[in-house]
Amino acid sequence: MQRWRGLGDLPGGWGRCAVTIGVFDGVHRGHQALIRRTVAAAAERGVPSVVLTFDPHPSEVIRPGSHPAQLTTLRRKAELVEGLGVDVFAVLPFTLELSRLPAGDFVHEVLVDKLHAAVVIVGQNFTFGHMGAGDIELLRTLGRRFGFAAQGAELQGRSLSGELPDQTDADQTDTGQTDSDITFSSTYVRSCIDAGDMAAAADALGRPHRLEGIVVRGAGRGHDLGYPTANLSTPRYAAVPADGVYSCWFTRSSDPGKRLRAAVSVGTNPTFSGRERTVEAFVLDVDEDFYGQHVAVDFVVKLRDQVRFSTSAALVEQIDDDVVATRRVLGED
Repeated sequence: MQRWRGLGDLPGGWGRCAVTIGVFDGVHRGHQALIRRTVAAAAERGVPSVVLTFDPHPSEVIRPGSHPAQLTTLRRKAELVEGLGVDVFAVLPFTLELSRLPAGDFVHEVLVDKLHAAVVIVGQNFTFGHMGAGDIELLRTLGRRFGFAAQGAELQGRSLSGELPDQTDADQTDTGQTDSDITFSSTYVRSCIDAGDMAAAADALGRPHRLEGIVVRGAGRGHDLGYPTANLSTPRYAAVPADGVYSCWFTRSSDPGKRLRAAVSVGTNPTFSGRERTVEAFVLDVDEDFYGQHVAVDFVVKLRDQVRFSTSAALVEQIDDDVVATRRVLGED
């Protein structure tokens, strides 16, 4: 998969393509369905498939301070998109100038002049251009004028009975109608993570929610208790789950194929009157200092809330139980 930053220097001889557009934070199941539809449309036409996304998040540019919790880093987003068979992952730097571009100019300058789109596939709730003035109907009208097809896809979700309708969501962002009781969207996934409901988040994402970061030095209390932890320094806007203890899979970027079981604490360490919120992973059955390594933590299930213990011994006894529970949830070797 090719990865582009901006559209200033497209490959020589670039022809037509199939394009889908969105922030795609989380690359959840609705995004996946939309991207697969774009890949299929590209194959039917014998042209490359392009996922066009934006960085930084448009909300932060338009309304500084409003950046939503980030479900996926840009690098992780590219990895997930590549796994869906996309030919090009194109990142358009989102600026105030771009936000003020009229809808018609966005289509002409980006989709027609630069990408030479043959078909553009977006969610039915897709908006674009200055103040979100453009919608799917305008896109269809401009498509007829400029010679590309525009397709709108319905939202994807799940009924409370568990049925998964065959619909898609471009997350532009998180509104629209669906026959489902639950609509899969980045906003919905964030709400699940914020509540510590990792099973619901995984259902919408199609995989466990992941936090990535560099392991940094902590206070060293875990080592003193017999449970040394890897303390993650996470990206600024990372979607950190609700305070509590979780069963997780732990992987190192240097060895992504090897998953390790971990009991992960998220919170302020109330037993020790902590104030700073941390993410600390006790990796089972591994005697290694992960300091300085880039790692990923996939949250499978929340075991319990954070609790303030009266003694260190009581805390250690609870951690013993957390480790046993993690083995039960994730399975033995």
